[in-house]
Amino acid sequence: MKLGQAIKIAYKNIVTNKLRAFLTMLGIIIGVSAVIALVSLGQGASQSVSEDVSSLGTTMVSVNIQGNSTSEEVVDYDEVMAFEEYSEVEAVSPTVSGTGTVKNGTTSMDSVSISGVTPTYENVQDTTVSSGRFILEIDQENRNKIALLGSNVATELFGFTSPVGNNVKIDGTTYKVVGVLAEQGEELQGSVDDMVLIPFTTAQRFLGQTVINSVAVKMTSEDTVELGMAKIERFLYNQFSGDETSYNVRNQSDVADALTSVTDTMTLLLAGIASISLIVGGIGIMNIMLVSVTERTREIGIRKAIGAKKKDILTQFLIEATVLSSLGGLLGVLIGIGSAEVLAQALDMAVSISWLAVGVAVSFSIIIGVAFGIFPANKAASLSPLAALRH
Repeated sequence: MKLGQAIKIAYKNIVTNKLRAFLTMLGIIIGVSAVIALVSLGQGASQSVSEDVSSLGTTMVSVNIQGNSTSEEVVDYDEVMAFEEYSEVEAVSPTVSGTGTVKNGTTSMDSVSISGVTPTYENVQDTTVSSGRFILEIDQENRNKIALLGSNVATELFGFTSPVGNNVKIDGTTYKVVGVLAEQGEELQGSVDDMVLIPFTTAQRFLGQTVINSVAVKMTSEDTVELGMAKIERFLYNQFSGDETSYNVRNQSDVADALTSVTDTMTLLLAGIASISLIVGGIGIMNIMLVSVTERTREIGIRKAIGAKKKDILTQFLIEATVLSSLGGLLGVLIGIGSAEVLAQALDMAVSISWLAVGVAVSFSIIIGVAFGIFPANKAASLSPLAALRH
């Protein structure tokens, strides 16, 4: 029997039992669609993380100082600003942070992030003002009680009127609003839209912090990042008497690599769990094919009696199992891509269709059909013609 004839017969048998064929394929459909949807969402999340990190700048270095609980070594403002003496460093921006209640008349916002920053913050963090001005050196020197509001904070407290020139109270202390920050949107390390910025020296007194815990350093170029980091690490190593647990220095590529590794691992884990459905689908195909062998015993006997060989019967049943799994795989692809798009909209997540995952899922579904179709196909091919005709 020719291959084309075998495929036609397989297609006819599937069409004859549409509901049973659909239920047989359901496991494969669910497995393939789940793999594609989850991998696509995982890759979308990974790309989103990479883009967020890249938007922070490839020359940005973050320095976090935890300090040493067993000693009194600390890093002060002058020591941090001395980083600017390194030829690899363009600008340094230390930050002290806390939370407070911000009020305008009777309107208030609780637990607002209050950050004390230097004038260099605007350059280092690539922040701009939509109206008013940024913090100046004179504000630093005089510990002026001035504030810049994030766009969300400004809207919440002042509505659609400009807050520049007006006063706000932060934990009961009056600050003059000198500017509103341009809307930034969601960022990996938090958005300035929900923050209030005040001069660094003012914040030290307001928050009662004299030591530095967080510093953003902007290098002159990508080529100088590694050497600049090495110099900062050497300073901190000496400052904390060789205790490397008291600080960490990272650039954005390190953060991107770490986060991408986590998202990739989660994607593989989810894909592995979804793949179990493919195995279940394969078992369903085997069970239905065994039932089909029993139902078509007389047909098998007649075909053998008129000259069909064992390999013809074996090929016929293998083709039927493969056709079922292939159709299930193709339907699973369509449903998987559609599900990924729907989930992306519902969860407000990025989605990236992985055509490699599509190819692997469909190929795996076909392999599953062949693997689980071998046993019932071999059982059908091994039937005795006389026993089959007697049946």
